[in-house]
Amino acid sequence: MNTNYFHDKKDINNLIELYKHGLLNDTVPFWMNNCIDNVNGGFKFCLDRKGNVIDNDKGIWTQGRFTWLLSTLYLTVEKREEWLSTAKHGIDFIKKYGFDNDGKMFFSVTQDGKPLRKRRYIFSETFTIVAFAAYSKAVDDKKIANEAFDLFKKVLWYLSEPGLLEPKINPSTRTMKGLAVPMILIVTAQILRESNIEPDFCTNIIDQMIKEIHDDFMKEEFKGVLESVTNEGEIIDNFDGRMMCPGHSLEAAWFIIQESKFRNNDEKLLKIGLKILDWMLDWGWDKEFGGIYYYRDMKNYPIQEYWHDMKFWWPHNEAIIATLLAYIVTKDDKYANWHKLIHDWSYKHFPDQDYGEWFGYLHRDGRISVDLKGNMWKGPFHLPRMQLVCWKLLEEYI
Repeated sequence: MNTNYFHDKKDINNLIELYKHGLLNDTVPFWMNNCIDNVNGGFKFCLDRKGNVIDNDKGIWTQGRFTWLLSTLYLTVEKREEWLSTAKHGIDFIKKYGFDNDGKMFFSVTQDGKPLRKRRYIFSETFTIVAFAAYSKAVDDKKIANEAFDLFKKVLWYLSEPGLLEPKINPSTRTMKGLAVPMILIVTAQILRESNIEPDFCTNIIDQMIKEIHDDFMKEEFKGVLESVTNEGEIIDNFDGRMMCPGHSLEAAWFIIQESKFRNNDEKLLKIGLKILDWMLDWGWDKEFGGIYYYRDMKNYPIQEYWHDMKFWWPHNEAIIATLLAYIVTKDDKYANWHKLIHDWSYKHFPDQDYGEWFGYLHRDGRISVDLKGNMWKGPFHLPRMQLVCWKLLEEYI
């Protein structure tokens, strides 16, 4: 591998152009041209390869994610009126149809906003919080900023009071908590803080969540990060308890490294983030076919999920950010080399050269499993966030 990667200004400028062009001339136009529902409001993200709608139902996660993205582009790239007006289009739909009468949010609704499904998670809420926060900053609206913070406090209440959220398993038999919650609360609090919404409160939550990940989910004896543990942070020696998701852990790693960078390269936080990154690159990288596995078992036992060795788009997006950020913070060439390895594999296999955007789901060897561009989970979030973050990091670096 080329140890001079990132040492050549021309190479860096080429990467900047790749990320910037991909974001502004491919990814964002693909969704802007195909997903906006001008009849019922909101967005339709269930698209085939060419951008045709193949399912009219609407996921609330993705409504919030796209609204956050558009507001963030308006704030950080260019004050394009179409981005802001489309973000408002998302805000209006979420406010009108995203909430049940009890205040809890839906997971999915029909195209005209009729409720379909609620889940026991808090992710519809967290993606709505970041949408509200970024939009409030874009339009300087204190009212929606307060709504974002009130919803954040409600999420913390849901998580702190037993019985408010339906447990995954019977807690009188076994307790279980997931890595996804502290991970999502870190980035949610970071985005609230970016929008000048209760920054001290948010920093305190970030500290608590990083501590929980460090104390309960990171396992030195296995050099890995678990997806689930008991409420006390103990290993559950079964399929679910041994499972690691490299993509989730790598996402958490860059959130923590970013927090270290925000605090003038806080050494303690940097050490935690880099340890997660090192561990999960080792666990996640497929040494035979390349790409990042979806799941691994901490004891190398067989995994029950049949997609465990597939290559999904989003872990690669998160790994590309994490390795680039780690290099920029540390100047350690091993992270530059990891970035090049993952970037090159990803850009060889995921982009659709004919119709734009990225395929989402590949077999282990990189063959396309399904060529859709969007569903209830895949939408304009992980890929454009990667393109935006990497573009801005490299501009700052150069």
